[in-house]
Amino acid sequence: MKESAMKRLLFLSLLVLNALCAGIVHAEKADADKETEIRADQSTFDDVRQVSTFTGNVVLTKGTLIIKAHKIVVTQDPAGYQYATIHAAPGGVATFRQKRDGGPDLWFEGQAQRIEYDGKSEIVKLISNASIRRLDGRKASDEITGELITYDSRTEFITANNAATGQGKAGQRVKVVIQPRSGQKDKQ
Repeated sequence: MKESAMKRLLFLSLLVLNALCAGIVHAEKADADKETEIRADQSTFDDVRQVSTFTGNVVLTKGTLIIKAHKIVVTQDPAGYQYATIHAAPGGVATFRQKRDGGPDLWFEGQAQRIEYDGKSEIVKLISNASIRRLDGRKASDEITGELITYDSRTEFITANNAATGQGKAGQRVKVVIQPRSGQKDKQ
């Protein structure tokens, strides 16, 4: 593989992952300066179409961020915006986990059958069997589950829907669990 293609791939991956991680997880700031390592059974790079694809037991690591998936596809449009689609293996889920700033053992993790990132709109979608959780050590603090969770990193606005299409489905519900913050338990 040519060095310029490898640099372009690394650049695309870093931009997508920085935007993805900074938006959803309020990640540990030190991760922004870490290198990105992607391990997969196979990878392809299409310079003409600006598409990089990683398949088979994909593990992406950047500082404390770890993404595990069956397939990750990164594209760039002519204006330079990046897009990523993270796919789970059939019947499984793609996962991510990252340390959060603010304490020694604070984490953020999520999962879905598919995760989409739009670099132009800065919107992340977790689709089908989706969940996002904040962890304090091993204890979950806040959690959202649904078939479609959308996060707009520009406005820091989260929506959850009971159908992957976003249209809503009778008989199904989303679930949000919000734990009391430190100090609030003592006041009760």
